[in-house]
Amino acid sequence: METVEIQIEGMTCGGCTASVMRVLQAVTGVQSANVTLNPGAALVVFDANQTSRVALETTIEEAGYAIKH
Repeated sequence: METVEIQIEGMTCGGCTASVMRVLQAVTGVQSANVTLNPGAALVVFDANQTSRVALETTIEEAGYAIKH
C-alpha cells in the first residue's frame, strides 16, 4: 500500500469534502481516503498495482475541484 497527500483547491464546505471522499473511495484500489477542508487536502491509502496518484488526481478534477501543484 502507498499513501499520498493531494492538495485540493475549490472545496468550500463539508459537502465538498464528502463529495471528494466519495469519489476517491469509489476508485478501485483505494483502501481509505481522508479529506479535510482546511487545509484542502486528501490523504489517500491505495494499492499502487490498481491505481496511481495521477488517476486519483484526475478523479478529483473530474469531480470539479483543482489540484494544487
